Amino acid sequence: MVVRTRRLSDWLRTETGSAALLVAVTVIALIWANLPSDSYAELWHTDVGLSFGEHGVDMSLQHWINDGLMVLFFFVIGLEVRQEFSVGSLRDRRRAMVPLVAGVSGVVVPAVIYLLIAGRDAADGWGVVVGTDTAFLLGALAILGPRLSNQLRVFLLTLTVVDDFLAVSIIGVVYSDDLDIVALAIAIAGLVGLWLLSRTTVWRSAPYVTLVVVVWAATLASGVHPSLAGMAAGLLVPARATERGHVESAKALFRDYWQSPEATVARTARSGLARSISVNQRLHDVLRAPVSLFVVPVFALANAGIALGGGVLTDAFASTITWGVVAGLVLGKFLGISLGAWLAVRAGLGRLPEGVGRGSLLGGSALAGIGFTVSLLIVGLAFTDTTQAAEATVGVLLAMVFAAALGWLIFTRARVKWGETTADLPITLDPPVDPEVDHVRGPVDAPLTVVEFMDFECPFCARTTGMWNDVHAHFGDEVRYIVRHLPIYDYHPHAYLAALAAEAAGEQGRFWEMHDLLFANQAQLESEHLFGYAEQLELDVNRFVLDLESAELAGRIADDERSAQASGARGTPTFFLNGRRHRGPHDARTVIAALEENRDAQSAARRRS
Repeated sequence: MVVRTRRLSDWLRTETGSAALLVAVTVIALIWANLPSDSYAELWHTDVGLSFGEHGVDMSLQHWINDGLMVLFFFVIGLEVRQEFSVGSLRDRRRAMVPLVAGVSGVVVPAVIYLLIAGRDAADGWGVVVGTDTAFLLGALAILGPRLSNQLRVFLLTLTVVDDFLAVSIIGVVYSDDLDIVALAIAIAGLVGLWLLSRTTVWRSAPYVTLVVVVWAATLASGVHPSLAGMAAGLLVPARATERGHVESAKALFRDYWQSPEATVARTARSGLARSISVNQRLHDVLRAPVSLFVVPVFALANAGIALGGGVLTDAFASTITWGVVAGLVLGKFLGISLGAWLAVRAGLGRLPEGVGRGSLLGGSALAGIGFTVSLLIVGLAFTDTTQAAEATVGVLLAMVFAAALGWLIFTRARVKWGETTADLPITLDPPVDPEVDHVRGPVDAPLTVVEFMDFECPFCARTTGMWNDVHAHFGDEVRYIVRHLPIYDYHPHAYLAALAAEAAGEQGRFWEMHDLLFANQAQLESEHLFGYAEQLELDVNRFVLDLESAELAGRIADDERSAQASGARGTPTFFLNGRRHRGPHDARTVIAALEENRDAQSAARRRS
């Protein structure tokens, strides 16, 4: 029973599981809202108040969810946007421009289509069609899209970051009430405080969380919709790449705890571990599961229920609001995103990710028509008339079905007619391991193979972290280890020369010795250091110097780089386990588990044959 519960919990944390949870909650909300009793409406319209001395807040339960809990949802979006700008796809202008243009046009075109259909009488509802529900989008992609679609997924995630940012900005600016200047000034002061805090070396989460609560409370009192406060606060929480030095410091602290398992030492170790990860990443990791498994489902339960009796459904099907929402989300998102991406590529602003063809782009654009979360929130803000709100909600729910169906049709055609079976980088090692060419550590005929594309300045490669040592200690002669060069020229200026030095040492039968020596001295890879390492290994230094300029060795490194391109390796370290690219964490425990699973599968296949 415990195992089944854990499996269910793990499944719900996947993109497919979270989307299925939202569908289930939506169905429950619709059934509940159409029961003979009025319990659904009575519950969500129950007044709940909080008072602090003479001050207090009194709102319905639904408003507490929409203006309180949902701030966490938008705060997480803000964290994700900051991550993308700091260490993700939006940091690289060439990679960012296509989804940026597509995201903007995917907001403008749906709004125009809605206004053309719904007309002036329901013009306030144009915001309903501007947002995409990321959770539903990724869940639908996992179910309906190509079997391998990671590159398309990253593109759509980047696009929805832009989409969500614009949608939240629209909510905060267009759908805000009368302003309270004093409260607004406090909120702005809180945001300034967050900005100043991000410029310091403060690494603890508590000061950031305290200021975020202040900003939310002040924004709620100011009349500006709190979603904007959540997004703005998330944008101001700093994100950075993890540095090797911080990781090594944390490792030393945990070594202290291993030697002296006391409470004070454990607290210091925990602090050191937290310090090694940015505040943004830590808050995102803590909030992501509660938001996807609790906040958004509760929001759906409180907002998706519509009483369909009394001719509501008939009126909705005859309403320009309903069909304006449907056309805006389904047709508008599809046209806006696909045309925006096409125009950006044609204008030379960037290109689509590798492995993403036209069918994948069109299918992903169609799935972006699933608005749901943001759409339902704006329905409650844009329409004070309950009939119009019900018509718009029906439109949002219909758009989910039509967008998913359109996406499925396009992905099916792309697979059958255009041969687009994947939307991802290659996952198979190309060319396979050749002991006559590759450098092999361990038995040449070992049943398990680990291939690493590495860079001698990479702070997280296997030799630096010690991962390979643990894997070898576990499997012994059952595993062999091969490295191929992938110098990252933009960030590691000495990596190419170090690769040449390793190959030059290999010409004298000392590749692995030089390999280990270079990784042990990653901060000292200038020419004079390399010559010193050659002397330390008692190489023929004159031959070593000549080999550094050898066209043959340069060609060998170029062959490895071409292999990386053909195999889907775009950074270091990238690992291939028995010829298949490994995804996810590459710590020794994870790699060992993957290899054992691979070994078990091989044994089962031999037994069957």
